[in-house]
Amino acid sequence: MAGKSKKKPARKKPAARRKPPKRPSLGNQLLRVGIGFLLLIALVVAAGYLLYLFFGRPASPPAPPAARQQTGEAAAPELPPFEVYPDRDRPVRPPLPEDKIPPAVGLPQVALILDDLGYDRRMAQRFIRIGVPMTFSILPNGPFSKNIADMADQQGVEIMVHMPMEPNEFPDIDPGPGALLTTMDANELIRQLNEHLDALPTARGVNNHMGSKMTTRAEQLYQIFSVLKKRELYFIDSRTTAETICQPSARLFQLRFGQRDVFVDHVEEPEFIRKQLRHLIKTAESHGEAIGIIHPHSLTAQILEESLPALKDRVRWVPASEVVHPAG
Repeated sequence: MAGKSKKKPARKKPAARRKPPKRPSLGNQLLRVGIGFLLLIALVVAAGYLLYLFFGRPASPPAPPAARQQTGEAAAPELPPFEVYPDRDRPVRPPLPEDKIPPAVGLPQVALILDDLGYDRRMAQRFIRIGVPMTFSILPNGPFSKNIADMADQQGVEIMVHMPMEPNEFPDIDPGPGALLTTMDANELIRQLNEHLDALPTARGVNNHMGSKMTTRAEQLYQIFSVLKKRELYFIDSRTTAETICQPSARLFQLRFGQRDVFVDHVEEPEFIRKQLRHLIKTAESHGEAIGIIHPHSLTAQILEESLPALKDRVRWVPASEVVHPAG
């Protein structure tokens, strides 16, 4: 209608502006970064632990020796300490100057005694394959002692009982199960000795494993040597102490007796072993015979494999029974 004013449309209110998100403060940002870093470290540690459980965890303890022999398990258990070597080693018969060496009658004789056998059949087989007469000295209670003794007998290798005896360092250093101890009375000592000898009935003789204390005790040596004399076994003194009285004790029983001249490999370094081997040969050339003690190390086997062929024209390798004599 004329005269009426048109109604203006209502103006829309402008939409409220959204407030921009509130930015976290610098302190909150640092806190979040720190928490993230800690979570990352925790994840890395957890992953490492899982890898350790599945791939790096030590093997379960070895089965008892008897069970291991019955199952024929090939893995060798942990070896006991090989020896406690003397701080002062007085050679029984050091090499003589060349002008003092008596004329030789045939090649000098050398006996190599391989100590501490009973824990690794494969290593024993490797030494047999070297093809040089040796004497295997076997610990009576090793998990593979019987197997190694049977193998040696089949191959014509002479064996000895490596008799565990008390060292000065006992009990901090343990010579192994069934060791002959200076605290034993005569009955206990002889019973334990006979038990070890019966365990290796084809042994021709005995030498001491450790024993730096036992080999200085006359009363107990008399008990030991009386049994060896009755069984017609020889004794070789490993000379783990310069104070040993094995020789005069063996003399009383007219026991066949010998003494170690050279420890060949008590330092596991190639040049040292080669030097000791040369020393053993020179001792034999000076005195007509010598006794060396070695141990079932891979390095020793390797050096013997390399060195012995070149020595075949200088010495004659013999079992220990050929270099023992009535003591004194």
